[in-house]
Amino acid sequence: MNPAFDSWAAFFAMGGYAFYVWLAVAATLLSLFGLWLHTVWQHKQLLADIQRRQAREQRIRQANQAQSEPVKNAARSQEKQP
Repeated sequence: MNPAFDSWAAFFAMGGYAFYVWLAVAATLLSLFGLWLHTVWQHKQLLADIQRRQAREQRIRQANQAQSEPVKNAARSQEKQP
């Protein structure tokens, strides 16, 4: 098996097509890096949204409990009165 290039310089020159080859490589890597960054950003946004929703649901549950406590206490006091 013969190597395709005789030296590193020949490898980087790509037989005279280096500009096009390395431009394509750079565009591909840049696109992949951008996609990765966007995915990480979306992941963080999704986790923050989930935390906000859970906190809101917890506040709603606490508010409902606080509203139902006086009603329960009033019902108990009426049951105790003869």
